[in-house]
Amino acid sequence: MSAHPKTNDIVNIPQHHDRILILDFGSQVTQLIARRVRESGVYCEIWPFNQATAERIKAYNPKGVILSGGPQSVTWEDSPRAPEGLFEMGLPLFGICYGQQTMVEQLGGKVESSDHREFGRAYVDVKANTAITENVWESGAHEQVWMSHGDRVTALPEGFEVIGTSDGAPFAFIADETRKFYAVQFHPEVVHTPHGGDLLKNFTHNVCGCAGDWTMAAFKDEAIAKIRKQVGSGKVICGLSGGVDSSVTAVLLHEAIGEQLTCIYVDTGMMRAGESQQVVSLFRNHYNIPLIHENASDKFLGLLQGVKDPEMKRKIIGATFIDVFEDIAGRIGKVDYLAQGTLYPDVIESVSFTGGPSVTIKSHHNVGGLPERMDLQLVEPLRELFKDEVRDLGRALGMPEDFIRRHPFPGPGLAIRLPGEITAEKLDILRKADTIYLEEIQSAGLYDAIWQAFAVLLPVKTVGVMGDDRTYDHVCALRAVTSTDGMTADYYHFDHDFLSRVSTRIINEVRGINRVVYDITSKPPGTIEWE
Repeated sequence: MSAHPKTNDIVNIPQHHDRILILDFGSQVTQLIARRVRESGVYCEIWPFNQATAERIKAYNPKGVILSGGPQSVTWEDSPRAPEGLFEMGLPLFGICYGQQTMVEQLGGKVESSDHREFGRAYVDVKANTAITENVWESGAHEQVWMSHGDRVTALPEGFEVIGTSDGAPFAFIADETRKFYAVQFHPEVVHTPHGGDLLKNFTHNVCGCAGDWTMAAFKDEAIAKIRKQVGSGKVICGLSGGVDSSVTAVLLHEAIGEQLTCIYVDTGMMRAGESQQVVSLFRNHYNIPLIHENASDKFLGLLQGVKDPEMKRKIIGATFIDVFEDIAGRIGKVDYLAQGTLYPDVIESVSFTGGPSVTIKSHHNVGGLPERMDLQLVEPLRELFKDEVRDLGRALGMPEDFIRRHPFPGPGLAIRLPGEITAEKLDILRKADTIYLEEIQSAGLYDAIWQAFAVLLPVKTVGVMGDDRTYDHVCALRAVTSTDGMTADYYHFDHDFLSRVSTRIINEVRGINRVVYDITSKPPGTIEWE
């Protein structure tokens, strides 16, 4: 395996697993299709529509193909189309939104721009039963769905019949059951279509005949075999960040190759309270994994002194991490492989569906640039998985539940939760506030309902009154969001009693903060982190 694997190569899943292929036309929710399919125990991959030739599809040998939505209009010149020959392969097909429209257009039907557009909640009147609606929707039902379209089908290709209609789409659900072609104008993959996941499961299981045998237990055994085959007798180093991805990677590797693995944990001085002790205890004491713990906090803080620009802070942290990591690796001796926790969304996002040049795959935040500098090959055992699947794999590996349920934590650590100059004093204030906030969330039983929660220490001071004294101290912002994948997010709707309780504790217990605010920005337009 090269140090820079092509992200559009077929992932080497053992042939005994059924698989579904998803062709991406640029929808913002294509990844949700894959998540729904995998939740039903079926392995699937997402390919850009323009990289799916007939030969490549045949080599992948899918049991069926799903055509995603997309932002373009089939009425535009040079808009995306399904691959040449797809409709003659004898494969079951399921078109969603744009996928429906290009299917209809390519098979001889007609799509037009509509004066009646549908965005958001809508209702489909079910006119007939099919293999996809079996035990989910019945003929005559009035079912809620989620729509997002301006164009609509106005004439069906030969062989299709209407399964469902909506106010804005007379052909909201169509099917040619002889060829096993199905298409919907709505989005079954989103939670706003209540039974959408069941419709997709009926496609993969009832129509395509998938067994639904792709589980994390099976993945674990296959991944271990694959790691052993790739690594052989080689030596592997793995950079631990303290996050779930790198931790699951390390435990999986250790189960596969044992003492051939050495983990490296660099304490940058910008970790959460007790983080370093937790990581060292888990890996060195609980798992007995060879671990080098390097406290380089003085080095990092020294180089960051006086630096306020967020991008400059990231660059300094990244470059310094590579220097420190490389120095530690040199002490180990000859190393052949570098392991990192690349996930499937990183692989997907590295390829442009529009046909432009592919973007280089995201480097793991801790080890970017190291494979080239150290002439190492990459081991990326999680590159087929979504975040929730990584957590399931951690459970299959027997990892502590409180560790694998942890909220995501950014590579640069608290540095990006401290706008402005970073100092040891500010870091100490922020750690204390963050600890109180998370304690209260845990105590209220809200931790698992939240995707990510953290405190931010703002580079702003305000006047306050404590007792009879005037204070001039920092403002602390609290952030909590709900999300399924981190791509979009909404702020968590705490009740005011909770926020009041957290604010009171922080102001009373953390010297240096006299004002607390709560961030109610969604993503988009904001980001989850502040820098």
